[in-house]
This record gives sequence, structure tokens and C-alpha cells, in this order.
Amino acid sequence: MNKPLRRISIFCGLLVLALLLRTNWLQYVKAEDLSTRKENRRVQIAQYSAERGNIIVGGGQPITGSVVTNGSDYKFKRTYLDGPMWAPVTGYASQAFGSSQLESLEDGILTGNDDRLFFDRTIGMFTGEKKQGGNVVTTLNPAAQKAAFTSLGSKKGAVAAIDPRTGAILALASTPSYDPSTFAGNSKADEKAWVALKDSEDKNLVNRALRETYPPGSTFKVVTAAAALENGVVSDINAPTDTPEPYILPDTKTPMVNHASGCEKASLLRALEVSCNSVFANMGNKVGRDNMVKTAEKFGFNNDKIDTPVRAFTSVYDKTMDKPGNALSSIGQFNTAATPLQMAMVTAAIANDGKLMKPYMVDKVTAPNLDVLQTHEPEEMSRPLSAANAQKVQQMMVDVVENGTGTGAKINGVTVGGKTGTAQHGEKNAKRPYAWFISYAKTDKGAPVAVAVVIEDSAADREDITGGGLAAPVALAVMNAVLKNQG
Repeated sequence: MNKPLRRISIFCGLLVLALLLRTNWLQYVKAEDLSTRKENRRVQIAQYSAERGNIIVGGGQPITGSVVTNGSDYKFKRTYLDGPMWAPVTGYASQAFGSSQLESLEDGILTGNDDRLFFDRTIGMFTGEKKQGGNVVTTLNPAAQKAAFTSLGSKKGAVAAIDPRTGAILALASTPSYDPSTFAGNSKADEKAWVALKDSEDKNLVNRALRETYPPGSTFKVVTAAAALENGVVSDINAPTDTPEPYILPDTKTPMVNHASGCEKASLLRALEVSCNSVFANMGNKVGRDNMVKTAEKFGFNNDKIDTPVRAFTSVYDKTMDKPGNALSSIGQFNTAATPLQMAMVTAAIANDGKLMKPYMVDKVTAPNLDVLQTHEPEEMSRPLSAANAQKVQQMMVDVVENGTGTGAKINGVTVGGKTGTAQHGEKNAKRPYAWFISYAKTDKGAPVAVAVVIEDSAADREDITGGGLAAPVALAVMNAVLKNQG
């Protein structure tokens, strides 16, 4: 071979090698990036080329569906049963605007593209059966969800309810909500509905139960009580504390304001019953910031990876604040912030004798023929407090419901523990306070439910009255629904 031909051959060989390298780079390295680009319509067309599997509640009730669409290259469109009630659980799946929450996280199963459904797809090629998506079976209790949603009504707020024994999420409500069906397609009407929701000041698309944090106010006092007991600051919840009246915040001349009488030297039991700010600020100061942080983190605060599987926003207990900041944080103010899920987790850990179970919302995923592909196993997350100390906090929370600010949550024949709270916020606390209520119900079979309720549009100004008056009835309705459903 002469020299020019040899050079041409080498050059052509290099071109072929470059082509092979480029092809492999695209097929194996960049494949996922290219397939998930929003400009790649073929992926979305494929997503809606077959009926999506369903999201299921209550053990067997589908709350989603699919319908054939005409005049579009998307064959099927998602539908929702009681869309506004279930949207905080399902999220949305839209031909034009993508997907969120379970619809997004479990898309592989729902579309039938998950590798675990490979065998079903392969068999279908030979039998001629149409491709179908698998199903996502949740832990949600329909009666509890309905009670939460209808009790919130027109109020702006959220509810999270958990089975303390397993961590299973029983209800996850957020209002105002939205109907995912209104923008599930790709028409002008869908676009109009999407824009209205996306630009709404009420943040309808936000799942407040998981994705909004609030100052927890006096509901956080149960965490401070746990920290005081765990760190030996208090051993006898009936013994007087050394809290003066007025109590001056450490390193300041600022007195802590109480909205109840009889807080001077009040016992921990009495202080939770009437919600004495001074006592819990004093306890938080005695425990110290670092130990308060440790206890809060055992309950789930400062954890940015709480996945249900939808990821919850991080609840915060400040690691760097000074002594007065820690004292204020110990009553749920200053920089302390929590999601409703987080406060339900706090309540669940106390109700479950100090054992916090990891919260989860998906019980199992199944193939189109209902064969189980994966089942969730309950998992212990932490031990924020000992069983003995948890039972002391339970006693204090029961006293709140029997004799204190939470009497609106009583249930005949059932042990109920609770804590009210109204969280001040805004510059100089000028905005309307948030109303909180946390509670659990306990029978001789254990504690089947722990609930956290927050209502944003509270009209009252005094601490705890709002929580007991507005939020407690919502928690009561959810607890009753769970208890009744259990027979």
C-alpha cells in the first residue's frame, strides 16, 4: 500500500473509532440525561402511550385512573378521584407540565417501564397483551384523610397523621388544594388552569404537610420536656421548678411573657397543662443549647433526608444561637421551624414509648397482575427518649387534654394526650399567629394514631386559645376516624 492510501486508511479508521466512541458515549453515558430532557417529547409521549397504573389507598381503593384522549399524540390522560383531597398524596401527572410527588417518584412503576416489570413486558410481546403500568399501594386511611380535609375546610392549613407503631402515614392533607385533573392534558384549558394555580398567592400546589415549615409554638414544649427529663434537669414532673416570676431571659433584661397564671415555680406537669412560657424557657436554658439540639435531632429536626418517599422540608433547631435564643427556641419561637409531619413524628415517638419509627407512605408496589414487587418494612429511626420518660411526657399530655388547654380533643373511653400552641411570627410578631395542635389516641391495643394540625389563618392573638379552638377539633376528627376504622 502506498503512503497516501495508508494515510487515508488511518484517517478513516480514526473517524470510525471516533464514531464508535461517540455512539457509546450517547447510548450509555448520556442516555439518561438525553431521555429526561424536557425538550425530548418522545419520552413524555411514551409515558402516556399506555394506561398508567393506579395509586391506591385503604388497601384496595384506586384514587387515580386514565382516559383516552383524542386529537393528541398523547394517547392517555390521567384522571383523579376526589382530586383536591388526595393531591397532597398523589401530586400530579400532566402531559404538558410534568409530574410531582408520588406520580413522579413512582413513575417507572406507574408507566410500566420499571426494570422489575421487564418480564411482564416481555411476555406481553408474545401474547399481544397491551402494556400496563403497575400500582402503588399507599398506607393512607381514606376515612382519616377525608376527616382531615373536610375539617380543614376553607381554612389554610395542613394535617399529618401517623401510626406511631409502624411509622405508616395515615393522612396527609393540605388546604387550599387543587384538582390535578384540571391540567392533566395539554390543551389551552389545561394551560390556563396551570397558570392560575402556579401564580396563586395561596400556594395551592404546595403540600403544606411536608413542604412548609412553621414556628411550632408551644407544641415544641413537649420536646423541651423530653430534653429536661433525658438530661436530668427534671426527674419528678410533679415537683416545683425554680422558675421565678417574672423569668428574665438569660443574659438580658427581657422578661418572658406568660399568658397563664400560676407559673411561678410551677411543676413540669402544671406548666404544660397551662402552657407556661417561663418554665420551658428556663428548662431549655438549663438543658443548654447543645443538649437541646441533640434531643431535637433525635426527633428528626435538622435532618434533610426525611423521605416518605416524598422528601419533607428540613425542620430546624438552630445549632449556633446564643442563650436567649435557645430559651426562646425552647418554647417553639425564635428560629425554630417545623413541618406538620415533623410534629406528628414528635407526637408519635412519645406515644410509642420513646421509639420513633421512620415515616413512610408507600406500603407496596405491585405488577399489573397484582403480584407484589416490593413491600415496605417498618424501620426504627431513633430513640429520642427512654420509655420511662416518654410515659412521663404522655402523662403530661393527657393532663393537657383532661384539665388544660386541650379539652376539645377528649374522646370517651380513649386515652388522649395533646398539646396546643399558637406560634407568633412576622416582624415584632405582627402577623396573625399559627394555630397548632398535636395529639395521640391510645387504647388497650396501643396508640394507633398521632396527629399534628397547623392552621395558618388564625384570628386569635392569645397563645393556646387558637390551637385549642381551631386546630384541636380537626385532630379530634382524624383520631375518631382512625379509631372507628379500626373497629
